[in-house]
Amino acid sequence: MGVSPQSGGMARAVVVENAEGTGPFVFLCDHASNFFPPPYDESLGLSDADKSAHIAWDPGAMGVASELAENLNSPLVHTSVSRLIIDCNREESRSDLIPSLSETTQIVGNRNLSADEKAFRLNLVHRPFHKAINKVLNWRLEQGLPTAVVSIHSFTPVYKGNARPWEIGLIYEKDRRLADPVLAELKARGDLTVGDNEPYAPSDGVYYTIRRHGEDRKLPCLMIEIRNDEVTTAGEEARWAEMLTPILNRAALSSFKIPDGGTDA
Repeated sequence: MGVSPQSGGMARAVVVENAEGTGPFVFLCDHASNFFPPPYDESLGLSDADKSAHIAWDPGAMGVASELAENLNSPLVHTSVSRLIIDCNREESRSDLIPSLSETTQIVGNRNLSADEKAFRLNLVHRPFHKAINKVLNWRLEQGLPTAVVSIHSFTPVYKGNARPWEIGLIYEKDRRLADPVLAELKARGDLTVGDNEPYAPSDGVYYTIRRHGEDRKLPCLMIEIRNDEVTTAGEEARWAEMLTPILNRAALSSFKIPDGGTDA
């Protein structure tokens, strides 16, 4: 089952948790849910298997993001409908904003959409998601709170027949203030194969949210991808969050030039 809007139907396609948390991060989860509100539960032409598959969401990502936000007393902004309705991690002008093909699955209900339908979906979740992030970030900057932006995703172990060896991947562009120390700590553990701009890179067109709210604002930022067979249970999600919490906190303190112990996280 996916995460459904808390007030039912399509009333809350975007959720902000702990909006005034004073920890060092704003966590984002673009692909948190595989919920299909009516009429999309039937009109897209998807099977139940399609709706539970990775094409519909990032399994495990929301659990890790929620645990991190709680551990670090930080806001979390996430979607509550499937990315097959519209992908919040894509520019409005992109051809895959509303995909008619995802990996090898045809999304027949997304073909030949009218301008009105596209506008409806943009206003349902895409624009509210980014507006909510802006609101949280603006409030924090007004309060003078040091802020880093981190998005949490998951990826499939096998993509179009190719096995992916990384348990976790870090995706970054120009700003390396979080990426460098987090990469170093994860690699130093010795028990992980860590992707450095793998299994995706910004050049793959997957970096829109972090570029817009992190890079463009000159805030420390990072996109984290966890292989989804590593986060199949609540316990596994919590384990990854427990591991990442101190690593991210140290990286944030370093990026802000705050001595360790300078926050309550």
